[in-house]
Amino acid sequence: MKNSPRLISALLILTNILFNTGLLFIYPTAAHAAALTALSDTLSTAKINTVSSHTIAFTTPTGTSTAGQTIILTFPSDYVFTSKAISTVTFTHGATTGAESTETLAASATTTAWGAVFSGTANRIFTLTAPTDGVGTAALAASDKIIITYNSTNSTNPTVAGSYDMTISGTFGDTGDITTQIINDDQVAVSATIAQTLSFAISDTTIGFGTLAVANARYATGDLAGSTTSSDVAHTLTAATNAASGYVITVKGATLTHTVTSSYTVTAIGASNTASSAGTEQFGVRFTVSGGSGAVTSPYAAAGWAYAGTSSATSQIGASTTASATTTYSAIYIANIASTTEAGSYTATLTYVATANF
Repeated sequence: MKNSPRLISALLILTNILFNTGLLFIYPTAAHAAALTALSDTLSTAKINTVSSHTIAFTTPTGTSTAGQTIILTFPSDYVFTSKAISTVTFTHGATTGAESTETLAASATTTAWGAVFSGTANRIFTLTAPTDGVGTAALAASDKIIITYNSTNSTNPTVAGSYDMTISGTFGDTGDITTQIINDDQVAVSATIAQTLSFAISDTTIGFGTLAVANARYATGDLAGSTTSSDVAHTLTAATNAASGYVITVKGATLTHTVTSSYTVTAIGASNTASSAGTEQFGVRFTVSGGSGAVTSPYAAAGWAYAGTSSATSQIGASTTASATTTYSAIYIANIASTTEAGSYTATLTYVATANF
């Protein structure tokens, strides 16, 4: 049914009366707070009744550049911040990381500082008030990431395990909640055992000088033939350990001895590093070293030769004072004889031992 002309005229007259008498109201649309995004509260510990730091982060869609606007953190019951000081709190913000601008906090807002006040039971409410110029260090822009940190001083978790919601509000217009989970114990005891290790090896256990001569020194080789080259390595020793005080390597055994008449020997050089002397009885060894933390022990480390072991006494040839990766000791043996050295076949059996110092 169409409206009659009389009805339309009556509505127009009524509207005019309401305007003229001030009885017609136009209600503004209500402004709704924006929701904060990317909210988090990272604790240094989630254990009940334990002091913990808080790193509270969120992104504000609105921001604030108006003096006196507030950002309010409200922690739920059972958190305790009694006696917490503003000096234990930091407030930063920025477009990317949230750490671009660090604001100064003071008991009340100034042109250069944000007001920062604890209140409520056990200081569970924390209110930030924008500087009097609305800016401070830098304007809090829309979409800024905000980071508010509490250090662990006078900052204690609830005494009962469960979920706790902290709310963010204030006159800056944005709101949000952050849930944290407090548990009875957040630590896992992990145990392990590392076995003691010592590795030790000899590359060749049969070496020889060949036929000795008065005119020149001979050097032992792995093929038993010997040589006249003083750099020929007869064999190597390798050692490694995880012992905190490392290891020592010793040698024990009599010098070259006649296989029939044991009183006939090639004189061992002894405990002093000595140069080769053709025509003089000498039996000795020297070592060079590579890798790991091991080192050759004097008198076996110098350019000459020595041999201080006997059938009943050991002589240290190398060591490491700390745990060591594999160290290789290269052994070079020398033999000289005199014109009066008795003929015949000579042998020596040397026993090398590595001992770890755990």
